[in-house]
Amino acid sequence: MNKTVNHKAWFLVLPVLVLVAFSAVIPLMTVVNYSVQDTFGNNQFFWAGLEWFEEMLHDDRMWNALQRQLMFSGIILAIEVPLGIFVALNMPKSGFWASFCLVLMSLPLLIPWNVVGTIWQVFGRVDIGLLGHTLEALGIDYNYTQNTVAAWITIVVMDVWHWTSLVALLAYAGLKSIPDAYYQAAKIDQASRWKVFRYIELPKMAGVLMIAILLRFMDSFMIYTEPFVVTGGGPGNATTLLSIDLVKMALGQFDLGPAAAFSIMYFLVILLISWVFYTIMTNLDKKGM
Repeated sequence: MNKTVNHKAWFLVLPVLVLVAFSAVIPLMTVVNYSVQDTFGNNQFFWAGLEWFEEMLHDDRMWNALQRQLMFSGIILAIEVPLGIFVALNMPKSGFWASFCLVLMSLPLLIPWNVVGTIWQVFGRVDIGLLGHTLEALGIDYNYTQNTVAAWITIVVMDVWHWTSLVALLAYAGLKSIPDAYYQAAKIDQASRWKVFRYIELPKMAGVLMIAILLRFMDSFMIYTEPFVVTGGGPGNATTLLSIDLVKMALGQFDLGPAAAFSIMYFLVILLISWVFYTIMTNLDKKGM
């Protein structure tokens, strides 16, 4: 039986393709152009080849920023994923309080990133902030503008407060998809709470948890606004993550060639990690988890 194919349907996708071309492809090609050229101003460019890429690969500044970025993302995942699962397991499954908890968990996600940074910048100040003033009154030395440990604690706690809700909501969605028959069978077998979690809930949440880990890793790996508003990358370079270092290089020093090469390498790392997560998620789907 022959099927009629309507090629006019592609016209419905055309606006999206045009939007992606202008918002992603064209800027990316511009960055690629800058990464292989040098300029002395007045729009005069000279071919530089892979010079900027070689310079970045041997730049200790970039590798130090990468180490800080990986450490930040690792800490974030180690805290937010278990905490999000714990919150989801203890949320009501139905009724008024279930709706109330869902709304409450969604509130931090609605706050713009720069507002989150401003809130925690004021909240942590020793002179006017509730957190900073309280800690100082308790005799705890806390000053995120001068102490490296305090600065790291501030940006980590800020991110946990802002984004743990996302992990919790995704994990909650995975838990809601589990049929009641599984729990009834576990009750008949007198399975412990840990075994119910280990053999029923965790496998059924594997797909959504992988999505949560992917989203949180990508967001934390590309984070810029919140830590920049709070610490500006300081004290010193203690919280200068990759994105902050890139902006300083491109806009602060106006090193367009190295910054463009830096951007492409940054993009390729994110692309590689996304591919790894996609492969893992595909394998999980094939196993029926």
